[in-house]
Amino acid sequence: MKTHEFYIKRCLEIAKNGLGTTRPNPMVGSVIVYNNQIIGEGYTSKYGESHAEVNAINSVANKSLLKEATIYVTLEPCSHYGKTPPCSDLIIKNKIQNIVIGCIDDNQLVAGKGIKRLKEAGHNVTVGILEKACKTHHKRFFTFHNKKRPYIILKWAQTTNGFIAPETKNEQKPVWITNKNSRQLVHKWRAEEQAILVGTNTVTQDNPSLTTRDWTGNNPTRIIIDKDNKLNPTLAVFNAFADTIIVNKDTIDFSNNIASQICNLLFSKNISSVIIEGGKKTLQTFIDENLWDEARVFTGESEFKKGIKAPKLTGRLSKTENIKNDILKIYKND
Repeated sequence: MKTHEFYIKRCLEIAKNGLGTTRPNPMVGSVIVYNNQIIGEGYTSKYGESHAEVNAINSVANKSLLKEATIYVTLEPCSHYGKTPPCSDLIIKNKIQNIVIGCIDDNQLVAGKGIKRLKEAGHNVTVGILEKACKTHHKRFFTFHNKKRPYIILKWAQTTNGFIAPETKNEQKPVWITNKNSRQLVHKWRAEEQAILVGTNTVTQDNPSLTTRDWTGNNPTRIIIDKDNKLNPTLAVFNAFADTIIVNKDTIDFSNNIASQICNLLFSKNISSVIIEGGKKTLQTFIDENLWDEARVFTGESEFKKGIKAPKLTGRLSKTENIKNDILKIYKND
């Protein structure tokens, strides 16, 4: 592996430590190299705190080495004032002569301005190292800024004969199709995304809490579709464990393009990613409007004689794995 690729790969590895905490900022990774040795590393802190480059520079014990070092970063250093000062200015201030960047930041506040500032200050800038991997890593951030909507993940579990729920049930709680390991994985996914969305029927039939109770991490913001405001306020989605946003007839027009309107609403609230967990009507609405990026579909061992059929999806199968006796298939919408 070439030198630049080696260190950008390390940037990507450490950047993942920010998953679920940096939003809506991108989870950037950065390393600083002097004489073929890493002397500093950093990844983006939680929203409102230090960016990856700041943490990497601060981690260097001997700051005199910086002027002869190379800083690697997955995403173009910012050039504007937000919650924190521009990272490009900090690099210039510390006289780090060489900067290697995975991919350009498409955010209109940056969009090449950070690179321009570094070059105008006389620094050497290399761009496009492991560019595809870096863009994939920053998929939530790029989708939000380029498509003006959240990165959308669909998730459901189905029986071996293709049902996501029984036709009738006696209790207001989920009928589990998958095993405990799969359910814990779903809670991990919830901690990684900014919001979780379900429809009215899922809430009334299952009374879910939609939290990360089986995983250590932040609870996502709950997005509940309740057109006629008929949900009982004592339901678990209204508890104090997470914020809840209600999508009703006062919020959007339910006569057409429901998924598109919900995307616009979430974009306006600065929500950069959402995992949609049901029910069938809600999932199919986003599929039919072609507003999804990934679908994560579990198939358990159980069967229902009658029930609600799983959504119909066309996408590229990206990955298949076994979670004990469950099968997980991940599809991408290319």
